[in-house]
Amino acid sequence: MAQVSIESPYLTAAEAATFLRLEERTLNNMRWRGEGPHWRKHGGKVIYHRLDLEGWSRENDFGDGPSYDIKSKGENDNEA
Repeated sequence: MAQVSIESPYLTAAEAATFLRLEERTLNNMRWRGEGPHWRKHGGKVIYHRLDLEGWSRENDFGDGPSYDIKSKGENDNEA
C-alpha cells in the first residue's frame, strides 16, 4: 500500500515549536505553566492547531511598525 501524505492543520509539539521558532522545551514549559498557545490532546498526544499558533503570535505582537497580519490586511481592504 502506498503511503499517502495528508496536509494537516494539526502540529505536534516539536512541529509547533519549529513553526514558532521556539525550542520544544520552551513550548512544553509554557504549556505546563498555563501560558502559550492553545493546545489539545488527541489520543493522549499534545497537538496544536496552526490557526491557534498564528493567533497566539498575533496576540504577542508588540512592535510599532507595520504588521504582516493577513487577517487585518483583509479587513482593511473593505474600508472606504
